[in-house]
Amino acid sequence: MPAVTVDNPLVLPRIPRPDAGTSTPRPVTRVITSHQQLEGAGFEVRRPFPGGMSLAEADPFLLLDHMGPQVNAPEEASGAPWHPHRGFETVSYILDGEIAHHDTNGGGGVIREGDTQWMTAGGGILHDELPTEQMYRAGGPAHAVQLWVNLPASLKMTNPRYQSITRDDLRLLTSDDGGALIRLIAGDVAGFTGPGSTHTPITYAHATLAPGAEVSVPWTPAFSAMAYVLTGRGTAGREDRPVEGGQLAVFGPGDHVVLRAADRNEPMDVLVLGGLPIREPIAHYGPFVMNTRAEINQAMEDFRAGRLGIVPADQMAPRQFA
Repeated sequence: MPAVTVDNPLVLPRIPRPDAGTSTPRPVTRVITSHQQLEGAGFEVRRPFPGGMSLAEADPFLLLDHMGPQVNAPEEASGAPWHPHRGFETVSYILDGEIAHHDTNGGGGVIREGDTQWMTAGGGILHDELPTEQMYRAGGPAHAVQLWVNLPASLKMTNPRYQSITRDDLRLLTSDDGGALIRLIAGDVAGFTGPGSTHTPITYAHATLAPGAEVSVPWTPAFSAMAYVLTGRGTAGREDRPVEGGQLAVFGPGDHVVLRAADRNEPMDVLVLGGLPIREPIAHYGPFVMNTRAEINQAMEDFRAGRLGIVPADQMAPRQFA
């Protein structure tokens, strides 16, 4: 799989194997198979939540969308034209291809293979996410994930913020035997810290396990823990629950997460994610996530009045590409 790779993982810092006598592996409580649906201007995503699990179970996350891996024909790629957000953060991670982002806060740019765009919508923003002209005209491979991270009530109306995390910014780690490559985007793993600056405490990583390899990832006990398989197949938990591409393993309490790739001629690529539950009421409507219905109504009124931002005049016309 594309994204960031290294020729020899053994040159990277290693995650020590947990002490079996003192460390507790997190059990798998359920495995969720994603449902498929169309988003934006008509691209298909696989979505394990919401739908497969409630927002209370996913806390502090709100949504996980997985697009691809696929190969677009020329003039086939599509994206998400201008739309608003309020009350949370969007985290877009590109594994293959490239996407261009514009927003009404002055943020944006081209997000390429291995890059992450972290946008804090906060009190309100408008943005678009579209294939670049090159991707639209020529076609080609496309593979991306978008995660929505909730904000607590105290930060719902914080000022919008944009973080561009390039592939060179990622913290690269490996398992104790070098069988897994871990790209740490945000949070802490075994004392190593990812580059993403988070309002809500979370950990977010992309791991590639060689065929037959196993990794035990130390995990903050107070955090939720999930593993979403992007491609390949293997098992989750010390009990070896089978998982494959498009499935999400949800873990119970403990202090480390165990993943193992199947003994096949393909690696297993998996997102490992979790965070500190916010445990506040959630009211949501489309691109707005607040705590009360009155706040949702206010967000809609503010959007209609242009208080969430105004699309620049030179970008008012519909676009197929950026």
